[in-house]
Amino acid sequence: MSCLLISQDGGVVTARLNLPELRNPISEPEMIEAIESLCESINQDPTVSVLILTGEGKGFSSGGNVQHMKEKSGMFAGDPNELAENYRQGIQRIPKAIFALDVPVIAAVNGAAVGAGCDLAMMADIRIASARACFAESFVKLGIIPGDGGAWFLPKVVGYARAAEMAFTGDMISAEQALAWGMVSKVVEHDDLMDEALVLAKRIASNPPQAVRETKKLMRLARAASLDELLDESARVQSHLHQTEDHIEAVNAFLEKRLPVFKGK
Repeated sequence: MSCLLISQDGGVVTARLNLPELRNPISEPEMIEAIESLCESINQDPTVSVLILTGEGKGFSSGGNVQHMKEKSGMFAGDPNELAENYRQGIQRIPKAIFALDVPVIAAVNGAAVGAGCDLAMMADIRIASARACFAESFVKLGIIPGDGGAWFLPKVVGYARAAEMAFTGDMISAEQALAWGMVSKVVEHDDLMDEALVLAKRIASNPPQAVRETKKLMRLARAASLDELLDESARVQSHLHQTEDHIEAVNAFLEKRLPVFKGK
């Protein structure tokens, strides 16, 4: 049984974390490798415009495997130097892979997103939550810190003060609280979650694929670049996109008041 169930509908890929009996931890080597491999394959596949990430079963993701923490096994085995390397060569590959994705990521949070599972949701560009969802940056409850990059992602989503409250207390917040804080874009009835995520994904995928990917890259660059650097890259990318068939088709369709047909060229 695969730990990551993958399907594709047009330009939309859906990936379901598939270790439901453990609430979908992401610290397992097979899960890390599956997520990394998926991200690499999407970047090489021009037919993909959007990734939806969700969980099988009742939870979105429990983050790290706490039983393995107790047993000092798996990625939690070894002396301090070995443990540090386990993080670098293990779970830290996930934020790097998702951050490097060239297509937008929608997290459809179907249940509890705890610890590294909360951080996984924060790695997405957009989050839609089931009314059953809840979020906890709960590392401090276990006497550890967000070792997967959560201290970088969470403040960028909710701001420093709210991220600090979550990280310092480890407390759980509801889907409605997450909505009020801007952590998620929408809260929907549980049974409507995937339909809502797919509708949004298809709205994104209806646009020219190259423009969507380049917009994602530009927004990623903007997290660290100066305004001058961003403007320079914007000019470079724009000069290329103005020459594409899809841009010409979009302009013609707009002026002719018809739906465009994009080819990804």
